[in-house]
Amino acid sequence: MATYAIGDVQGCFDALAALLRRCRFDAARDRLWFVGDLVNRGAQSLEVLRFVRALGRSATVVLGNHDLHLVAYAEGFGRRRKSDTFDDVLAASDCDELIAWLRARPLMHVAAGHALVHAGLLPAWSVRAARALAAEVEAALRGPRYRWFLAHLYGAEPARWRDGLRGYDRLRVIVNAMTRMRFVTPEGRMEFNVVGPPQKAPRGYLPWFDVPARRRGRVPIVCGHWSALGLVMRPDLIALDTGCVWGGRLTAVRLEDRALFQASCAAGGARARRR
Repeated sequence: MATYAIGDVQGCFDALAALLRRCRFDAARDRLWFVGDLVNRGAQSLEVLRFVRALGRSATVVLGNHDLHLVAYAEGFGRRRKSDTFDDVLAASDCDELIAWLRARPLMHVAAGHALVHAGLLPAWSVRAARALAAEVEAALRGPRYRWFLAHLYGAEPARWRDGLRGYDRLRVIVNAMTRMRFVTPEGRMEFNVVGPPQKAPRGYLPWFDVPARRRGRVPIVCGHWSALGLVMRPDLIALDTGCVWGGRLTAVRLEDRALFQASCAAGGARARRR
């Protein structure tokens, strides 16, 4: 049995299929961990959702910002963006079932000596504390008042975590950290406007994983979200967004030995290679 962590698919189903062939993935034996953003920007969000959902327990998916945007929009919240490409999902006969399935995915997953999250964790959060905070959001998304939560999902404030936060402000900070964050101050204030590489950090900000006082612990974090960052393989971090939807590659890492697999998105992901 092998566990493959896979970067942001974003509707690139052909690349995903090519990558899994390259990995020799066996659904009866192996497991897939998706870092979130299964959908949007690419042309095949519907195929990706149907395929991953059909994998059942063979696939673990954490929610990304594009996944949450699709859920919120399908439920009547949020504004449509020019770059959104999930009309195929919205028009599908099984749209309601797919949205309900996506809404029930975790925000964070911890197992096999790794922590899976879309964007990252705030410097003050241990993996254990962050998993408990993620559970609060998951309860809100799966509960009977989930539409109220979606109505308050969008926004960049508060930009910093405080233990005393309550209600939707508390949940919004958790969601923003785990699905949108790139740069933070040493004190943990998040910035959401700059999407470039680490060297373009605003003054006073650092990549979240480079804050000196960050509570690293012994559990490596597996994430995506930051295509301008690209592939990062460190003892404490595996970052897997290699810009598939932008003409880059879709990347998988076998967690047991950190073997790397990649599929090109050129020609619909028909060409794949391992490096």
